Amino acid sequence: MSNVKKLVLIADDDSDYLFQMETMIKGIGFDVITAESQAQAEQLLETTKPDLAIFDLMMEQEDSGFILAYKTKRKYPNLPIIIASAATAETGFTFDLYNETDKNWIKADLYLEKGIRADQLHREINKLLKL
Repeated sequence: MSNVKKLVLIADDDSDYLFQMETMIKGIGFDVITAESQAQAEQLLETTKPDLAIFDLMMEQEDSGFILAYKTKRKYPNLPIIIASAATAETGFTFDLYNETDKNWIKADLYLEKGIRADQLHREINKLLKL
């Protein structure tokens, strides 16, 4: 097995949550780069190819995470993307990636409600990265 750590990009406009996620993901053995907005994440993706990305849904716009996932998949089609959001709790709007209709327009590999535990997140990242 390679000693090179996998790189995870996290984009979230909530600086406290961003710090928590960064700490959690570093704690389970990954390198992390962070962005505090959709625009900043797009800039990072111009020069950096992470191994996995975790995007908040609502940043500058209510659908920033969807837009970011779409643009990322166009540039890096095989890059696993997780949308982590509290949108359902905040808005009542629900969606998932278990039906073909949602899979066709949500260009993410996994949707997680915010508040995920470190062990759950570690399992999901390992599945997506096939570790």
